[in-house]
Amino acid sequence: SNNSLLQKMDTIIQDKTFDKVNFTVAPLHKGEYENCSFINCDFSATAFAGIVFIDCSFTNCNLSLVKLGNTVLRDVVFTGCKMLGLHFETCNQYGLSVKFTDCTLNHSSFYKTKIKKTQFKNCQLHEIDLTECDLTEASFYNCDFAKAAFENTVLEKADFRTSYNFSIDPMRNRIAKAKFSLSSVAGLLGRYDIMIDGKS
Repeated sequence: SNNSLLQKMDTIIQDKTFDKVNFTVAPLHKGEYENCSFINCDFSATAFAGIVFIDCSFTNCNLSLVKLGNTVLRDVVFTGCKMLGLHFETCNQYGLSVKFTDCTLNHSSFYKTKIKKTQFKNCQLHEIDLTECDLTEASFYNCDFAKAAFENTVLEKADFRTSYNFSIDPMRNRIAKAKFSLSSVAGLLGRYDIMIDGKS
């Protein structure tokens, strides 16, 4: 009946741990997940449309090509996850708050998202799209930005000191008070066709 369908939509699941669940066989139920842990789960190419995650953690999960559609991610922590080709701009942008450690986010997109103060630690960010993203005060610890796209990106007060392989055009991005190490500063000067010699 329609009524039971509505009740299913409003399900709130709290304080639950999902371990080694293969969600590609039976997808995660729509609902609101609060303070839940997902460990060693496979979500690859499944849909998170309309699902709400609050104070949840994903550890060693495969989330590649998960379809995010109005998905709520509020204080969600991803650790050791494979997250290829995710479109975070299709998430519900209200209260979007995430943290990534030891994750592979290659080919994912944060186009136009506002994710100030987000922490990325030991992440692979190859060909990630950060166009028009607000990353004010974000910290990037030991991250690999090979072929990442920065265009009209707000990087004010962001910390890139331990990260590498980025190419950020200071004329086309906002980088005031962002932190860079001397070894990484070449990533800001690529368009100028100049030589940087490390020897003083």
